Amino acid sequence: MNESVPAGGRVATAVQVGAGSPTMAHGVAEARGLFDREILAQALGGSFKKLDPRVQVKNPVMFVVLVGTVITLIEALAHPGKFAWLITIWLFLTVIFANFAEAMAEGRGKAQADTLRKMRSETEARRLHPDGSESRVAAAELAKGDLVICEANDLIPSDGEITEGIASVDESAITGESAPVIRESGGDRSAVTGGTKVLSDRIVIQITAERGHTFLDRMIHLVEGANRQKTPNEIALTILLAVLTIVFLPVVVVLQPFGHFAGATVSVVILVSLLVCLIPTTIGALLSAIGIAGMDRLVQRNVLAMSGRAVEAAGDVQTLLLDKTGTITLGNRMASAFIPAAGHTEEELAEAAQLASLADETPEGRSIVVLAKDRFNIRERDLGTSRQFIPFSATTRMSGIDFDGRQIRKGAAESVRRWATELGGSVPAGLNQIVEQIARAGSTPLVVSDGPLILGVIELKDVVKQGIREKFDEMRQMGIRTIMITGDNALTAAAIAQEAGVDDYLAEATPEAKMALIKSEQEGGKLVAMTGDGTNDAPALAQADVGVAMNTGTTAAKEAGNMVDLDSNPTKLIDIVEIGKQLLITRGSLTTFSIANDIAKYFAIIPALFVATYPQLNTLNIMKLHSPQSAVLSAVIFNALVIVALIPLALRGVKFRAAGSAAILRRNVWIYGIGGVIAPFIFIKIIDLILTALHAY
Repeated sequence: MNESVPAGGRVATAVQVGAGSPTMAHGVAEARGLFDREILAQALGGSFKKLDPRVQVKNPVMFVVLVGTVITLIEALAHPGKFAWLITIWLFLTVIFANFAEAMAEGRGKAQADTLRKMRSETEARRLHPDGSESRVAAAELAKGDLVICEANDLIPSDGEITEGIASVDESAITGESAPVIRESGGDRSAVTGGTKVLSDRIVIQITAERGHTFLDRMIHLVEGANRQKTPNEIALTILLAVLTIVFLPVVVVLQPFGHFAGATVSVVILVSLLVCLIPTTIGALLSAIGIAGMDRLVQRNVLAMSGRAVEAAGDVQTLLLDKTGTITLGNRMASAFIPAAGHTEEELAEAAQLASLADETPEGRSIVVLAKDRFNIRERDLGTSRQFIPFSATTRMSGIDFDGRQIRKGAAESVRRWATELGGSVPAGLNQIVEQIARAGSTPLVVSDGPLILGVIELKDVVKQGIREKFDEMRQMGIRTIMITGDNALTAAAIAQEAGVDDYLAEATPEAKMALIKSEQEGGKLVAMTGDGTNDAPALAQADVGVAMNTGTTAAKEAGNMVDLDSNPTKLIDIVEIGKQLLITRGSLTTFSIANDIAKYFAIIPALFVATYPQLNTLNIMKLHSPQSAVLSAVIFNALVIVALIPLALRGVKFRAAGSAAILRRNVWIYGIGGVIAPFIFIKIIDLILTALHAY
């Protein structure tokens, strides 16, 4: 994705224009505390708004709890009593706590959406007509295909592609990154986003977005959850919870005639309490919040998922396609060794290489100066005014310096060899073998010559990122296969793949080869994730199950992918997979806990139902609860409070650890399964003791 620059050459970089200028907003991923006061206040209000039955019916479990609350309220009004009123209040709080969990998750997204809305204003645009004339129109009036002109300090009115010119653009309003970026016509850096600001020069933009469907509009809807669709797994789990609720409903209903037949009076309030405690209210209350929070965690990493399905798919990914440059390697070749030719020393080579690189401002050139200083303490010196720096040229493929009668050059092996022999020199024995050995190792050889004397070779390595090998080891533990994609030849690709620790590689990759690789993996039943930024990546991004487009990429790439990385950091793909897995693990863990903690409630409520008629059932009262009413009330209170206790875990997510499916399952069983069985026994007993001490029951 990063264009390579010939060693010794210069590359245009983003000019740091207005580095201290104020930004339009803090960026979409502005971090806010879990218990931010503003979000808490909004969530509390939202908890009551969600009591609307039309909203509640979307969550079958909590809808049953709401109906049960209404039934106990009617019973409390018809037959007033402390027990009925306490049960009604705690059932009502159970619904409120569930609504609060969802509202908290939504509140974080809405706060970020409000930040983005502040960016939208009635911007005027300079529309360019076919005859070359201009007219000023409101940005909202622009249609797809219109041409607009933007100059320094103008806000870009809508999404588009630059058709003419080059400019420095402040995208901090979108990415939160203060450094400006260069956007220019042609290539993969031509896409611009509405709401960003031109800092320099003049550009002509062709509008590519329909009215009301700009990238900024989509961002606002996505981060606030306005268009959130339930994912397939979430829908499946909702159906399962609904089925469990339906199964328990007739079981509880038939207890009324059964009790009458047995000569026991079973109150409606206790039956409703039993039903609420038997159905999986904990996961029913937190399920929606878990899904929203998963997307929010992506937003905090400056990644926008076009749907919850994409986040969920990231958690199930089995194959990762990773671009070599900028993802696995730093992207800039760095000097790693001075290898002298026969008859010369390493220090002699380092001194000449340093002189040839003093005016070379490329990362490669700077790394040569640093390596010479680190190895031999060779520092920059005053060369006077007689020196002449020789810039890199695509024709000569060399750069260097002339001073004091010396002509020092560094560059491509063939170019320097030819230059030295033309000056009357000769190629030292073994030089060709050194050059070939470096190339076979996946590095770049730069030959250095002092006039006709070839001194040796500098090895430039595309440095593998620190810690990336450990990341790939973690992916392997999770059963994820990593494949490096590169345009390098097979020898270079193999060397870097071995050093980085990837499972496989695709060398000399073309768009067709990427597509074929993705399809072959998918035919084997695997889900595939990849990143891309160019128009030529669009087909592969669309084919991949998780396609992460770079925000700096083309409109075609962003439309083809189902995620957009606002930071344009290809390494983010690994984080995305971890966030997706964390979402699935969190949902699984809390589902396990929810089902497991129902066991203690059976031992609390079932003895309370018929203990008067069947004293033998008191054997099940292993918690030695004070009275039947206290037992029922303690179970209902615990059922409500456990939702509150688990809200932070649902929003933050269960801590992610790289492990295989079997290890994750064992962890779930021991922590959330066994823990879910034990914890309710302890806390229901504590609540019972408190109620007894307060003489509540």
